[in-house]
Amino acid sequence: MKLAISIPDPLHKAAERAARRMRVPRSQFYARAVEAYLRQTSAKEITTRLNEVYAGEPAVPDEFLREAARATLKRSKW
Repeated sequence: MKLAISIPDPLHKAAERAARRMRVPRSQFYARAVEAYLRQTSAKEITTRLNEVYAGEPAVPDEFLREAARATLKRSKW
């Protein structure tokens, strides 16, 4: 898909240099950049949502769970 966008000249020049250094076509460079941005944004969004979900949870685990985990680790061979 073709797309026309406007970006500041300094950003354009920096992207052109980076694409040449990486020896990739400009369109591939921009596609990779958008992909990386979306992955990063998605990961931050997931972290933010998980933090919201667990914000009300106590920071210290339940004593029963702690003891159950300790007993399980004692039985494990590693």
